[in-house]
Amino acid sequence: MPRYNAPFEIHVHGQVPLRTDIRFEQLQDVLKPLWKYAGARSLADGAGSSYSDEPGIKFDAQEHLLQMCWTVAGDHDFRQALDEMCMNLNDVAVAGAAIEVTFYDADFDEEEQDVDAESRDDFLMLFVGPNPAAIMQVQRDLLVQDVVSLMERHFDGAELGGVVAEVDKLFTQRFDALVNSLAIGKPPSGPGGGHGGGHGGGRKPRHLH
Repeated sequence: MPRYNAPFEIHVHGQVPLRTDIRFEQLQDVLKPLWKYAGARSLADGAGSSYSDEPGIKFDAQEHLLQMCWTVAGDHDFRQALDEMCMNLNDVAVAGAAIEVTFYDADFDEEEQDVDAESRDDFLMLFVGPNPAAIMQVQRDLLVQDVVSLMERHFDGAELGGVVAEVDKLFTQRFDALVNSLAIGKPPSGPGGGHGGGHGGGRKPRHLH
């Protein structure tokens, strides 16, 4: 049911590229944590945002793309719905994607609050993808954008190749550590051997040399 007098207005924003075989019915199950939290009975019922000027949750079947610009009233327990949604999206995403989630303090009024009062606004950056390499690729790209944007205030972009290379090195180390951790205890392959689980296999993210 809708949450009245909720302490936060929560905005979810992002685009997730989906596998070509994903249909609306499957996406409805994937996003059930969101529309159910909003008190809706289906994705179609819950796709609308609290604000009419926001597009809400949209499924572009032609581009195989999930688009979210959606606000709902809620509390900190919405984080559980986000965790479930991300786990579901990992199973249907074809590439890595970032999802921004902002918690706006619904009771905070900058003009009426005391000078020392602070809002309870909060911000999360979530990442989804078909495997760790795809997720790390998005994390890497965003970090490079942030670092380059910051340093271009002082240096020419052409001078920052070494900085980008160091960022790549860090993510390569993280990826290798993840693959090695997943390989520990993995049954031997070949006759009589089992099949290893997890998403550790596959190629490394782009740019991570």
